[in-house]
Amino acid sequence: MKEHFVINIGRQLGSGGKDIAAIIARRLGIRVYDKELINLAAEQSGLCAEFFEKADEKESRNVLSTMIGYLRSPFAGGCANVPNVLSNDALFQIQSDVIRDLAEKESCIFVGRCADYILREHPRRVDVFISADDEDRIRRICDRQGCTAEEARAQMERGDARRADYYNYYSSKSWGAASTYHLCINSSVFGDEGTADFILDFASHKLDMKF
Repeated sequence: MKEHFVINIGRQLGSGGKDIAAIIARRLGIRVYDKELINLAAEQSGLCAEFFEKADEKESRNVLSTMIGYLRSPFAGGCANVPNVLSNDALFQIQSDVIRDLAEKESCIFVGRCADYILREHPRRVDVFISADDEDRIRRICDRQGCTAEEARAQMERGDARRADYYNYYSSKSWGAASTYHLCINSSVFGDEGTADFILDFASHKLDMKF
């Protein structure tokens, strides 16, 4: 782990966080993990990816659910007849183990999924939160979803609320608060490429590395 580093990116919906992460990953020649973590967690646990997709960045309220699903053998081989005994907490734990394992093996970028909190003990990490002006977020969502501005704003509000609930539930910090991260940046100021430049410059100082 001594030579490896991680960049953890939290983001508002429509801020371009995933696109910016991809730009940084391409420039550094490292991998970015977002929804890929769902398949990796499914492979490692022997569970179906559907379990993780349903719990994806959603907080758990089912505190009475069991951790039985953390054992591989009972659920290896298909979702159809599996009892609903898995809490989102159990799935979060499995995904957390995958994140820690990846951070131990390689330098990489994680988008969302409380990676900054999960890796809070990692000695070489950079925690970033990306926001953007509402008009730019709405425009990006409209372009991608082919929806109206009203629909985009509703998606934006629901998405942010879901991410905040998830993060605040599993961590001891506040999603989007400046004190939670090493760097908070508004992508509307610099654009995607410029934001990637800024994050890389910050990371090079934080990690004492040349990129």
